This record gives sequence, structure tokens and C-alpha cells, in this order.
Amino acid sequence: MRAIWKGAISFGLVNIPVGLYSAVRKANEIRFKLLRKSDHSPVRYKRVAEADGKEVAWEEIVKGYEYEKNEFVVLDEKDFERVNLKTTQTVDIREFVNLDDIDPMFFDQPYFLAPEKGGEKAYVLLREALARTNKVGIAKVVLKTREHLAAVKPVGKALLLELMHFAEELGDPAGLSLPTFEAGKKELDMAQTLIESMSDKWKAEKHTDEYHQALLEVIQEKIAAGEKKLPASKKASVKPTNVVDLVSVLQQSLEQTRKAAPAHKKAERKSKRKAA
Repeated sequence: MRAIWKGAISFGLVNIPVGLYSAVRKANEIRFKLLRKSDHSPVRYKRVAEADGKEVAWEEIVKGYEYEKNEFVVLDEKDFERVNLKTTQTVDIREFVNLDDIDPMFFDQPYFLAPEKGGEKAYVLLREALARTNKVGIAKVVLKTREHLAAVKPVGKALLLELMHFAEELGDPAGLSLPTFEAGKKELDMAQTLIESMSDKWKAEKHTDEYHQALLEVIQEKIAAGEKKLPASKKASVKPTNVVDLVSVLQQSLEQTRKAAPAHKKAERKSKRKAA
């Protein structure tokens, strides 16, 4: 695996040389090309200048910031290097916080951190200390000319760098029309029972990309049919639950869940009833 970035994790006076590696695989992504409808000729995108409509080669393209309407200042690589932040070459840990205190909304993109030569001992020390204290390091790091907020956390034998959103990037639900009334006790008790009956231990391998598989099947059907139109599928309509029917729907859901529950779940329920 090739490192995306090389630098160091820095906290206090400790510096750990590390490489950054992608933690997300996109090999299963089904890619489509845009085609002209009449003859299936692939459609290409061109970089065209607004002034004269002429195509522009990559080597002629520069980065510009529009500070006023149609007024630009151009920045080159040396200008970006002048943004001399400590975080340009380091994962600069500013503080350690409890992982449970961070709203999951803040987390965005995960990357693996692996030690470079000479950093193995300090890497293990940080990994084990974080695991023992259930804390994560809150850091700043510059990737692709942008500074990111990030969390350094232990995952098994690895350290994970998870890019985070800054607080000002997150939306505020205050502008939404949200209900403020309290749920009825009977409905709430039944909903809680339903949640408990559907609860299980998290196992990532249980959850697969069903849409990906179904789309592949449609593609194979289309190939076999020689580009002919396939019959339209019957979409299962999902009706919103009526307030009047809420208790009835919850009751039906509980019965359905009990019937479909695996053997170990049924055994757990029996033992709880006996204990009561």
C-alpha cells in the first residue's frame, strides 16, 4: 500500500514519523460513462476558457481567488508553501478528549497511520495509552492545501486518523420544523420494547451493499437482453404510519419481530420471564 502523505504525529515533545494510508476501499463502486444517446459515443469534458471558448491545456491552468467580481489573484505552489503552519508536515495533537464526548456528526473521513522507520516504539506507546484511557487526540493536519481538524484514535493494532468537520461547517437543526410534544406513555413503552427486541451486538459483516448487488444483476439482465428495455419493476410503496394506527402498528411489529427472532434471542426472553 502506498502512503498518501508522510510526516509525523506530534504531541508535547514527542514526534512519531508516520505515513498516511487510505482506510476506505472503493473497488466495489460501479462506474458509468456518459454516452451520446444516438450512437453510444463516450462524452468527453473539455476545459474551456470563458473569454474565447478555446480549450485550455493543463499546463496553462493556474489557481486564482476571486476577491471581487471578475477580479482574480493567482497563487502558485510557492505561495501555498508560504502558509507556514506547523501542521503542514505534522499531525499536531493539541489536546486529548474522551471519545464518548464527541458527537458522531463531527467525524468524516478515516485514514490509517503507520509508523515509519524509527517510530515504532513511540507509535505503540501512543496507541496503548489512548486505548487504556479511552481518549483520542484532537489534532490539526494539512492535506491537499487545506487544514483539517482530525482525531487520532486506536483501532486494534493501528492508529486511525479520522478527519473531522469544524463546528462552523455543521448545520443547525434550529431552522427545521420539528415536533415538540411528548410521546404517549403506552406508545413509548411499546416502542422501547420493540427496540430492545430488535437489538443485537454490532457486526459489520452482517450489513452488505444490497443495492450494489441488485444493480449488477440488472446490468447482467440488460446485457443478456441485448440492450432491450426490461419490464418495469413493482416498487414497494412505504406508507407513513398514521397516528391513530400507531399502537396497532407497534403491536404488529413486536409480533413480527418475535417470530423472526433467532434462537438465542428467544432463549434470552424465556430466561428473563422465568427470572421475573
